[in-house]
Amino acid sequence: MTPELPLVLVSNRGPATFEPDDAGGLVARRSTGGLVTALTGLVHHRDALWIASAMTDGDVEVAREHGGRSFECEVDDVHYRLRFVESDPDAYDQFYNVVANPMLWFIQHYLWDLSNAPDIRREEVAAYEQGYRAVNEDLANAVLDEIDSDETVVMLHDYHLYTAPKVLRRARPDLFLHHFIHIPWTQPDAWRVLPSDIRDELYEGLLSNDIIGFHTRAYRRNFLLCCRELFGLDVDERSGIVHFEGRDVWVRHYPLPISAEAFGRTAQRPQVHEYERDILRRRREHLILRVDRADLSKNVLRGFTAFDLFLEQHPEFTERVTFVAQLMPSRQDVPEYAEYLERIEALVAVVNHRHGTTDWMPIDLKLEENLDRAIANYKHYDLLIVNAMFDGMNLVAKEGPLVNERHGVSLLSENTGAHEELGDFALSVNPFDVQDQADAMHRALTMSAEERSWRAEGLKKIISARNPGDWVDDQLRDIEAKRSGARLGPGGVRAIR
Repeated sequence: MTPELPLVLVSNRGPATFEPDDAGGLVARRSTGGLVTALTGLVHHRDALWIASAMTDGDVEVAREHGGRSFECEVDDVHYRLRFVESDPDAYDQFYNVVANPMLWFIQHYLWDLSNAPDIRREEVAAYEQGYRAVNEDLANAVLDEIDSDETVVMLHDYHLYTAPKVLRRARPDLFLHHFIHIPWTQPDAWRVLPSDIRDELYEGLLSNDIIGFHTRAYRRNFLLCCRELFGLDVDERSGIVHFEGRDVWVRHYPLPISAEAFGRTAQRPQVHEYERDILRRRREHLILRVDRADLSKNVLRGFTAFDLFLEQHPEFTERVTFVAQLMPSRQDVPEYAEYLERIEALVAVVNHRHGTTDWMPIDLKLEENLDRAIANYKHYDLLIVNAMFDGMNLVAKEGPLVNERHGVSLLSENTGAHEELGDFALSVNPFDVQDQADAMHRALTMSAEERSWRAEGLKKIISARNPGDWVDDQLRDIEAKRSGARLGPGGVRAIR
């Protein structure tokens, strides 16, 4: 894409959040999450304005200080042009805590227990109309307020913003709209949970984009299937094109990599080395590790149940293995998540009571967000557990093998986005089959040194082959191709219109 074209990024969460400091002022801190990591790589690559929701009182204060307009800020030596969008607090609560999480998140991770939930009433419909739709309009209007050229490329991100593209398309028909979805895309029946008019509006919003991107071929295929089966649209599955309202919408997959170079530098920080010394002092013969948010989709309970089963079936590992689980509490204002964390803590207590001794606690549960400790554990695990029920990509599956120094084995759910790339060198498991996972634990901890070595080296080779700049370039290349009137087939192969 030619460098002079303006670029606007839009997401719910911005790259920075503002919090009070000891002096009573506001200080910018780096936001967490894979989306921010991915888009920060894009900002490194291209000058862009980033528009996001004001999520904290500090964000709101900063937004008001700048009159609701864009401003410059620097976080962790990265320079951003940022605009915070303040929405009505009640509308934002409905947008985030009723519709985006849990409604859409649960649909896109197959989390609803359909015999019991959801029950969609007037309150849920009102939350969509007065919350989700309203916040999407707020963000779309901020984009319209900032742009002064139809040459602008607007890159929207994730499940929070499905209706915003329609607002933009109606106001500025010639804008180029690109939407990347960072979580799974489910098959048609999962979407029938939603009332048909809401479902129609969400898909109309998404199909107002010029290009829609996913992490994997499977999610791309599911989206095309939904377009055909739910709406009877004309879909060219081979080329990845949906014909909608006289336009060709390209549907692509762009697997998100990590920066091996940057992550390697982070792994050498002094605090990481300090944690390493403590880990090596305490470790038993074997170390099993998981690093996750305490999210229902991450499948934490089944992972611990599989470990319980492993210890029961292989008592020879008593006092020889520790399962370190570093979990970040997630969305504790959503009742299902608060209950899930309670169940995690209860199960850990049961497993430790059942198998533990006076000198050994089988599961070491740490409820914290601590990147330095996580990386220190990455370096020294013998087995990394990534058993998510469904996951958009899962960067833990890439971070761990990249810096591990012990030829550690990866247990990887076949339903993670990372599995499409890493499955050949990981131990693939069915995330619902706890016996399968228990058997994989035993296989990993008894595996020959030769097999451990070729698996570990295979993972590192794949993970190091691409960087976030390649991810950005792939998308910008397709944007430029579509702007120039090309028609692309599978894998970006250009076909004649």
